[in-house]
Amino acid sequence: MKKLSLFRTSTFQLALLYMVVFAASVFILLAFIYWRTAGYISEQTDATIEAEIVGLAEQYRSRGVNGLISIIRERVARDPNAMSLYLFTTEDYLRLAGNLSDWPDVELEGSGWINFTLDERLGWEGEPRLARARVFEVQGGLRLLVGRDIEELAVLKSLIERAMNWGMGVTLALALAGGIMFSRTTSRRIEIINLTARRIMNGHLSLRIPSRGTDDDFDQLADNLNQMLDRIQHLMEGIRHVSDNIAHDLRTPLTRLRSQLENTLLSVTDDKARDQVASAVAEADQMLATFNALLRIARLETGGRLTNAEPVALGRLLEDAVELYGAVAEDKEQQLHFKVDREVEVEGDRDLLFQVASNLIDNAIKYTPFGGEITIRVDGDPTTAVLEISDSGIGIPDDEKNQVFQRFYRVTKSRSLPGNGLGLSLVRAVVDMHRGVIRLSDARPGDTMPGLKIRLEFPRYRKERRKRVLQAPLAAGRERRKENLGGPPSTPPSSAS
Repeated sequence: MKKLSLFRTSTFQLALLYMVVFAASVFILLAFIYWRTAGYISEQTDATIEAEIVGLAEQYRSRGVNGLISIIRERVARDPNAMSLYLFTTEDYLRLAGNLSDWPDVELEGSGWINFTLDERLGWEGEPRLARARVFEVQGGLRLLVGRDIEELAVLKSLIERAMNWGMGVTLALALAGGIMFSRTTSRRIEIINLTARRIMNGHLSLRIPSRGTDDDFDQLADNLNQMLDRIQHLMEGIRHVSDNIAHDLRTPLTRLRSQLENTLLSVTDDKARDQVASAVAEADQMLATFNALLRIARLETGGRLTNAEPVALGRLLEDAVELYGAVAEDKEQQLHFKVDREVEVEGDRDLLFQVASNLIDNAIKYTPFGGEITIRVDGDPTTAVLEISDSGIGIPDDEKNQVFQRFYRVTKSRSLPGNGLGLSLVRAVVDMHRGVIRLSDARPGDTMPGLKIRLEFPRYRKERRKRVLQAPLAAGRERRKENLGGPPSTPPSSAS
């Protein structure tokens, strides 16, 4: 089973969702702070300008135009940094007083407020700065502009915006890092459960899921699964015990019955009676074969573990099987096409793999008509060994391809032929035990006799891996021989008391 990527795990996706919600909350909070802070400062600036205007209006009402010009000049003189901006002009924008030399070239808002840039054209010395002002007309067509330098406000807004961006970036980075850490921690515990489950499926039925002893939800899940596995193992032991009892109670009497029938066959002289006894012997053989196949499948499926694993050359094994069934194929005038790579090896039980090859070749010969063709191929790539058997027989309908591995299931159009429906069940059990994959498809799609192509894929045996495993004990043995030949051992032997 393929291991999931961290970014595809449900824990990471949940952490990502939490990160998005958390980031959205932080963004809304920072946006509200920015809006209130910048808005408050802007309101204070506008209030200051309004207060300036109120004071100048009072001076104009009490002292007239000359008094207004005088007070503007006084205020300009008291503000050498030009934080407050004044410009008093005629209707033709002829400057009468103020610290600006020209009227800003901007459009006037409906409320009389304008935003502009202080530059050399306006008589400003130094770097351009942002300004905000209010414009209104004085009696007689005179124009008055009163404003403030808002560069510091713009800088403050820029600082707040950068702080918000950095804050959002740091928040997202921390949330992502926390999500990855949380996902790895959770995924590690889930992967332990998955790994243990896979090993149990491969036949290590005594394994159990480890717990940390923290009594959290994962420990409770592990305990429940372990109790379920204990119950399953108990039931499987019961099945195995029942199978042993059946083997003892039924197979032995059937064998004795067959022996007695054979003895009777030798003593019977009447041809009709002899035929009947011979038929009974054949039926007994069929019953014993079915019974033995059932027991073997049950033991394979419940045992699930290889006990005699060794490197097996699939090509040579198929050569032996073909040699065994070659005469049967010749009797039906069938052509056997044989192409194998003798270097392809798998690690497994040779007897079981030979049983698989024999069953598949026997089926191909049985369900292929006279004069048909059977192709056997063994090859592979660096990681996979492939055994493929194709025939030109009756084939298996697509809607029945997944059912033929069930015990006693027989394809509708093959029920008139001899068989018990257990061959492919046994093949599937052996293939699963060897961590292989079995695929069924039509050998000749669209033909009236589509045939059947059975493809088995096994993990390929790699000699390099076995060589590395053996190098350590061999090296240790050489070191021990050197110690024995070249000098005293590293620790003195203890004296007998």
